[in-house]
Amino acid sequence: MILVITPETIVPNESEIINQMFHDRLDLLHIRKPWISWEEMTGFIKSIDASFYGQLVLHSHHDLGQDCGISRFHFREEDRKEEKYKPFMNGNTISTSVHDINTYNTLEKEWEYAFISPFFPSISKKGYGVDSTVMESLSQRNNPDVKLIALGGIDSNHIQDVFDLGVDGVALLGAVWESDEPLSVFRKCSRAIKR
Repeated sequence: MILVITPETIVPNESEIINQMFHDRLDLLHIRKPWISWEEMTGFIKSIDASFYGQLVLHSHHDLGQDCGISRFHFREEDRKEEKYKPFMNGNTISTSVHDINTYNTLEKEWEYAFISPFFPSISKKGYGVDSTVMESLSQRNNPDVKLIALGGIDSNHIQDVFDLGVDGVALLGAVWESDEPLSVFRKCSRAIKR
């Protein structure tokens, strides 16, 4: 499974790039734009082809999901601890983020999947994840109910190596959006995976 997370700010031609990624076998798009207004978020969602709404995951503005036919929601670690996800559980798919394998192992099966990061030093947050041991700790994974999605510093050079470690999917962010050719990078990553 390949997921892409949007940049926090809207970039030129972003929705056109996203629509093309979906045509090129993107599985899920995580919309992570915490600083934009309700109106901007509504406009952004409407700029994406409605046939892909079932593959959109909202990180914020969760209440918009019902208006737009979106039933996938992502909650940060602190939102999970404060149980902010509870109103969105019924009939929806929820995911979350963790930063160590022990936390991941304690997740209940109500979570479809969890991002674990940082896998490699981050591409978008310089210096973040340099000393990460997430990859080495995967051998301690013992949660059969929640899929594990690797995040952080993943690009086409080692995307297959990440899958070889037994993760259920990868999330791309910096490799795609820090590039001048986000669509080309996505395609290169997709081609690098042995399906």
